[in-house]
Amino acid sequence: MPEVRTLSYWLDTAPPFTGGAAGPVAGMADVAVVGAGFTGLSAALALAKRGASVAVLEAGRVAGEASGRNGGQCNNGLAHDFASLAAKLGRERVTAYYRAYCAAVDTVERLARDEGIDCDFRRCGRIKLAAKPEHYPKLAKAYEVLADGVDPHVRLVPPDRLGEEIGSAAFHGGLLQETSAQLHVGRFGVGLAEAAARRGVRVHEGAAVTGLSRVAGGWRVATGKGELVARQVLVATGGASPGKPFGWYRRRIVSVGSFIIATEPLDQGTLDRLLPARRNYVTSKNIGNYFRVAPDNRLIFGGRARFAVSDPRSDQKSGRILEQALAGIFPALRGVRVDYCWGGMVDLTADRLPRAGEHDGIFYAMGYSGHGVQMSAHMGEVMADVLDGKPQANPWGDLDWPGVPGHLGKPWFLPMVGAYYRLQDILH
Repeated sequence: MPEVRTLSYWLDTAPPFTGGAAGPVAGMADVAVVGAGFTGLSAALALAKRGASVAVLEAGRVAGEASGRNGGQCNNGLAHDFASLAAKLGRERVTAYYRAYCAAVDTVERLARDEGIDCDFRRCGRIKLAAKPEHYPKLAKAYEVLADGVDPHVRLVPPDRLGEEIGSAAFHGGLLQETSAQLHVGRFGVGLAEAAARRGVRVHEGAAVTGLSRVAGGWRVATGKGELVARQVLVATGGASPGKPFGWYRRRIVSVGSFIIATEPLDQGTLDRLLPARRNYVTSKNIGNYFRVAPDNRLIFGGRARFAVSDPRSDQKSGRILEQALAGIFPALRGVRVDYCWGGMVDLTADRLPRAGEHDGIFYAMGYSGHGVQMSAHMGEVMADVLDGKPQANPWGDLDWPGVPGHLGKPWFLPMVGAYYRLQDILH
């Protein structure tokens, strides 16, 4: 039996990045971008198109962390119940947030088209599945709110029509957002990097940033491969980033592991029975699952599984839990071969809204809270506007960002958080 691969399926099946900068990190740049995920690469590409000299500094490989280790879903809509968030922040404001996510999906589609990135982008729609009978009325209420002037592309799927969407007896209706999309995130990430390199961006892999210090006219940025001086700096990496320069962000972000398995390729008949519409699927539990079909007919199946950080041992434990969940939803797939099992870190803010702006002279965008595929690429372009003197372009610029009480960078409280959400799933 083939050994289960622990590298992300998306990264394992992406082409190699050929446009990396040769030689050490040196010289000067208008902008230094820390992180070669979707945010950093999108920002670098947009800035280079405006004539800026840009250097991207990546600790590992292009799109090697959250951007290349997710479920490959590019969904519109918030991580929140719209009505509940609107009651706190106001309907007009939350409608603008919701539409920012819709615009973000458009951004991904446009980037893939304009840069000729072969990443299997497809508008497939995303359906949220009621995991309990009592969850369906909540989805119906959410539908009424969204259909009333927020999103004309939502549709309620009642329990007696759910068989048209999914071949599983585990669910009790669903809410469909028709403009959501899916893509091969590994190929998209490499494609963004190649496009940036063609525009003259210096993309340095294996160049972890170890220091940021003010100098005349900007910042000295030190890395393990040398240093450069930049007029502006954009931090486009997650809260788990090591090193003193990123301590302020680590205290404001909780990084939680999310885990994914990919099955062997499934035959067309099986997929037609189980997933006839080939959509993005998410379940309504707090500790639920998300899944979709990959371009080569594998089922990509993920979830929080365990409230833990991602490391090889944790990924394996979580993979076994995911296999059990997969068999529970699709009994016909019990015992199917799993070819990939991997994990990645999701950067959560306390309120699960992204954060972007400027702190102490350094610009940043991060904290996408599990909805980063689309918003990260979008915020890269937005931050290019912000660096260009247009702060009003940032939809999240009016949010304050206090530190998480008691959080100094290591999420010691994750087991308690996981226990709380498991209890909520039992009770509600």
